[in-house]
Amino acid sequence: MDIKNLILGALVLLGVLVYSSAYTVDERQKAIEFRFREIVDDEIQPGLHFKIPFVETVSRYPAQILTLDANTERFLTGEKKYVLVDFFLKWQISDVSTFYRATNGQIRAAEARLEDIMKDGLRNEFSRRTIEEALSEQRNEIMQGLEDKSNEAASQLGISVIDVRVSKIDFPEQVSESVFERMRSERQRVAQDFRSRGREEAEKIKASADRESTVIMAEAYRDSEKTRGQGDAKSAETYANAYQADADFYSFYRSLDAYRNTLGKNGDMMVLEPDSEFFRFFGTTSGSATQ
Repeated sequence: MDIKNLILGALVLLGVLVYSSAYTVDERQKAIEFRFREIVDDEIQPGLHFKIPFVETVSRYPAQILTLDANTERFLTGEKKYVLVDFFLKWQISDVSTFYRATNGQIRAAEARLEDIMKDGLRNEFSRRTIEEALSEQRNEIMQGLEDKSNEAASQLGISVIDVRVSKIDFPEQVSESVFERMRSERQRVAQDFRSRGREEAEKIKASADRESTVIMAEAYRDSEKTRGQGDAKSAETYANAYQADADFYSFYRSLDAYRNTLGKNGDMMVLEPDSEFFRFFGTTSGSATQ
C-alpha cells in the first residue's frame, strides 16, 4: 500500500512538474521568458514550449493592432482660439522586451504614455496653424507629420504607431459663433471676388462681341453697297442699250411710267400748259399724236 501511494504521489508530482514547465504561445501573442525576473528570451515563437518550473516564468502580450480612443482634449490654435479635438490611434507592440522595460508590461500604462505623446504632438501642430488650416486639406499633413513624430517617441516604448486620425474638431461655445462668423465673412469675400471677376469677364466678352458685330455690319454694308452699285451700273447699261436700240419707244415707255405714277390718284392736282412736253404723247381730238 505504501509503494502504491509513493508511486501515485510520484506521478502526481511529475504531472505537476510537467504542467508547470509546459506553456503555449498563441499566434496573436508575444511572450517573454524570465528567470528570476531577468529576461532570458524575448523571441519566443508561437507553439508549445517548456521552462524550468518555479524558476522561469512567462508573460504574454497581445501581438495584434490595438486601438486607443483618447478623451476629448482642448488645444490652442495659432490664432489663439481653443478647439476641442477627439482623436484615436492604432498601435502595436514591436519590441516586447523594450515594451516591458518601459511600461512594466502594463497595457494601460503604455496607452497613457502614447496619449501624452499624441497630445504633445497635436498641441504643437495646432499651435502653428489657424482653425481654417486645421480643417482644410492640411489636416492630412498634420496627421502624417504627427504619425512620423509619434513613432520616434513611441519606439522608445517598444511600440509602433500604425495610424493616427482626428475624428472630430469642435469649438467651445464661447468661440463658436465668432469662428463661424469669420468663416462666413471669408466665404463671402471669396464669393464677391468670383462675382467681380465674372463681371469683368462678361464685360470683356460683351465688348468683343460688340466690336465683332460692328465689323460684321460694316463689312456687310460695304458688300451691299458694292453689289447695289454693280446693279445700278448694270441697270444704267441696260437702259442705255435699250435707248440706243429704239429711242422713240424708250421715250414713250418712260412717259407711260411717269403718267402711271402721277395721274389717277385721288386728291392729286397738276397745273400744266396744254402744250406741255409732259403731254406730248396724248392724242388730239382726231386721235393723232401732238407734234
